[in-house]
Amino acid sequence: MLTFGSLFAGIGGFDLGFERAGMQCKWQVEIDDYCSCVLAKHWPEVKRYGDIRECGSHNLAPVDVIVGGFPCQPHSYAGKRKGAADDRNLWPEYLRLVKALRPRWVVGENVPGLITTMLDEVLSDLEGAEYAVGTLVVPAVAFNAPHRRARVFIVAHANVTGLAQRESQRGDTREEQQAIERSGGERRGTHVADASQLFSDGCDSDGEQFAPRTIPESGDGDSQGRSESNWWLPQRGLGRVADGISPKMDEPRFWLPEPNIPRVCKGQGGRVARLRALGNAVVPQVAQWIGHQIIAVENL
Repeated sequence: MLTFGSLFAGIGGFDLGFERAGMQCKWQVEIDDYCSCVLAKHWPEVKRYGDIRECGSHNLAPVDVIVGGFPCQPHSYAGKRKGAADDRNLWPEYLRLVKALRPRWVVGENVPGLITTMLDEVLSDLEGAEYAVGTLVVPAVAFNAPHRRARVFIVAHANVTGLAQRESQRGDTREEQQAIERSGGERRGTHVADASQLFSDGCDSDGEQFAPRTIPESGDGDSQGRSESNWWLPQRGLGRVADGISPKMDEPRFWLPEPNIPRVCKGQGGRVARLRALGNAVVPQVAQWIGHQIIAVENL
């Protein structure tokens, strides 16, 4: 079973989706007190940590996958969009942990505004750390949610051959390199030269057709010069995407609307915290689908 660690875990959208896909959560990093209480309720046995800046290889166990939606405030169209210049930009901390723990897979998430602030920097950072990187935009409506909620997902796979060569140059022992080979690095390096190969056949695991994404939903276009072939969006927003993930629209058991609660009301404890947490959360059905694709590649 693949293991994963969750950065900026929030209320566990990534965590729930990846567990449904068949992976095991080893640790969670979340600084918000309310979200941490939600995580403690649903994952009581999982180790939790607060400030990402206090985490590293000294307290985080090695995992196969690191997931996390790093803070979106520096990139959101609702803000000043300072990107890397924003004090709230924590991508460098995310990258630091990726380099320290060396997972086979990295899955990041952010708002579409990231495309025109610092997506190129994020991809270049991962490529510089010897990862093959692919990007895609998936809206929640593709899984029958009653809202669009498009999000950018960054899927990176370790270039195991490159990592082995670099470790050899640093004087690592023969036993360590043999451990890399036993982990399946040579096989995965053959089958997944680029993480975008996950979606290169234009279909998902059940044969649903995908169409190349033309321009970001914001209308800004691909101003950073990235090839449009790297962007994939489900062609049909309604209907089945993968077995067991999304229901039909006439079976709204996953997407019940919120009760009609007035804007000013009493007796709704923690409502502001709940709405903030939901607004920052990853849709579990989308995370589950990505998790299924990773497992499928691992089983090649």
